[in-house]
Amino acid sequence: MNEKIKNICVFASSSNYLSDIYYKDAEELGRLIGQCGYNIVYGGSTLGMMWACASQVKIFGGKIIGVMPQKLADMGCKTDNCDEFFMAEGMRDRKGKMDEISDAVIALAGGFGTLEELAEMIVQKQLGYNKKPIVILNTNGFYDKLIEFFNTMIEEKFANKITKDLFYVAKTPNDAIEYINTYKEPERVPSKLEIYSRG
Repeated sequence: MNEKIKNICVFASSSNYLSDIYYKDAEELGRLIGQCGYNIVYGGSTLGMMWACASQVKIFGGKIIGVMPQKLADMGCKTDNCDEFFMAEGMRDRKGKMDEISDAVIALAGGFGTLEELAEMIVQKQLGYNKKPIVILNTNGFYDKLIEFFNTMIEEKFANKITKDLFYVAKTPNDAIEYINTYKEPERVPSKLEIYSRG
């Protein structure tokens, strides 16, 4: 366990119609989060990979902390299984609250919402707003093409090569947790030159 980390924010699909391999990795990650003494911050529902992960965290001793915008709660998505629950006004407020109360981020396979959440956290770290570990769990090679696109952005000078150091791509749930367990914060935030140069 990393003593500086208490709450791990997990971004993941809310779909209930995926291949079993995705739910299995989500469940395994949740088990490891709980066993290692961490809590989970997630979307606050019983849907998809989000709940597959969160439910296992609770079974194995961790707390589950839900954050949901009012509109989704009004749709009936809210669960009563959370140890703590925060209602947000909208999606932007939700992301802000999740960021505020978490010490690390893991992105599982997901749709546009997961992609947006992951991208925002990478930019926040790039600009020095946080020094959190950011992990992309690449179940079944789901993120291969996204990582390829990230490399294209760097090769075409849309992003600095140091961007690669802002996140870690894990092949397995165990790999993801091991990275967080041994993570050390950067000693300094990137300089203006490092952020905006294209060397």
